[in-house]
Amino acid sequence: MRNHLFLAFGLLFAFHCSPSAAEEGGSGRYFPGSMASFVDGVPTGETVIVRLNVLHYDGDFSSNLVVPIAGLAALDVKVKSTAVGLTGLWRPPIDMGDHWSYAASLTVPFVNTKVEADVLSPNDPLQRTVRRSDTVTGLGDIFMLPIMLNYNVSQALNFNFRVGLYAPTGDYQEGELANEGKNFWSVEPTAAMLYLSPENGREFSAFLGTTFNEKNSASDYRSGNQMHMEITAAQHFPIGNGGASAGVTGFWYEQVTGDSGSGATFGAFKARTRGFGPVIAYSHKLGSNDFIAELKWLREFDVERRPEGDIVFLKALIKF
Repeated sequence: MRNHLFLAFGLLFAFHCSPSAAEEGGSGRYFPGSMASFVDGVPTGETVIVRLNVLHYDGDFSSNLVVPIAGLAALDVKVKSTAVGLTGLWRPPIDMGDHWSYAASLTVPFVNTKVEADVLSPNDPLQRTVRRSDTVTGLGDIFMLPIMLNYNVSQALNFNFRVGLYAPTGDYQEGELANEGKNFWSVEPTAAMLYLSPENGREFSAFLGTTFNEKNSASDYRSGNQMHMEITAAQHFPIGNGGASAGVTGFWYEQVTGDSGSGATFGAFKARTRGFGPVIAYSHKLGSNDFIAELKWLREFDVERRPEGDIVFLKALIKF
């Protein structure tokens, strides 16, 4: 796997349509498990990378939890969603010395989401509910990483820092259970440490980030800031002219400030979730190019004010 160390950068889908329960609609910008391993590193040498990202999520809220979704009050919320993102990354031939490198990227997501819930009738004095189901398909919120800096300590150890921007390019409609976009900007700085030994093939990677959100002008709702960490431990081994790996990934997600604005009628509504599961990867030479694919499955637990479910991620990239 030596030729494949830190070939790609960490990105998360701009996938913002799965309702959770803290943050407006219950979901934040960061999606658990979206960055966690060597595949999510910053390239140390000049390159262009194209990556396909496929995410599937299936989860539901506690049946007695009232969830704020686009101006609605919803109960017994269930969500199934698939997002496909196409990422382009460029590591230009900029000389920053022996240890530093710079890269930038852009991710364009397309989402398909189905949300079912019992919706409270706002004008009904008896507060009765009606079962609704909404489905959306289309462009999501574009994710940009204009700043990606890597510090190469050694052949095995790298540190990197990146700043992500989420643009409100997806459609958003007040009063809909499912929306392609969030209707506000977010900024997300992230720091990472990646260790992958070329001698024994052992990997340990850790990512720590914070998401800062602007207000949704349509609903006058500002989702609180969130912190998140992901850690991966894996063993790499050679196969032919490529390699494979197997390991585990865990994540921690916590909303550290409460929701605010006149639309935040449920109060601070802070959320949290944890998750854990297996991850496998495969790399291979395609002529002079490198191909890497990674598959992970994560099961959520210890969840509060978010849906609890299963996350499946597939990442496949070619380095030119």
